[in-house]
Amino acid sequence: MLVATSIMAVAVVGLMAGLSGTTRNAARLRDYDRVVQLARLRMNDILADERAPRNTQLGAQFQPELVGGLDAGWRAIVTTAEGGPGPTVGGYVLDRVQLEVYWMSGGQRRTFALESYRRRRLRPEDFQNGVLQ
Repeated sequence: MLVATSIMAVAVVGLMAGLSGTTRNAARLRDYDRVVQLARLRMNDILADERAPRNTQLGAQFQPELVGGLDAGWRAIVTTAEGGPGPTVGGYVLDRVQLEVYWMSGGQRRTFALESYRRRRLRPEDFQNGVLQ
C-alpha cells in the first residue's frame, strides 16, 4: 500500500508540474493572440486613413481594457514607397505602412510587426514647392 501511494504521489507531482507549464504557455499564447488582433485592427485604421501623416512616427498606448491589463502600445510610420514618373496632383503613389505592436510579458518587452502597402491618390497638400513630400 505504501509503495502504491508513493508511486501515485510521484505521478501526481509530475502531472501538476506539466499542468503549470501548460497554463503558462496558454497565457502567453492568449496575450500574443490578443496583440495580433489589435495589430490587425490598428493596421486597418492606418490603411483607411489617407490623411495619416507621412514620414512621422505615430504611436500610442492601448487602453488597458482592450489588452486585458497588459502594458501594450504601438508605433507606426507611413512613407512613400514609390511614385510614378513625374508625380502630379490626382496621380497615384504607393505608400508603405510599417507597424510595430509591443507589450510587456514576464518582465520582457515583446513585439509584433506588420507591414503593408496602399495606393493613394495625390492631393495638392502632398506637394511642397512643387516637390512630393
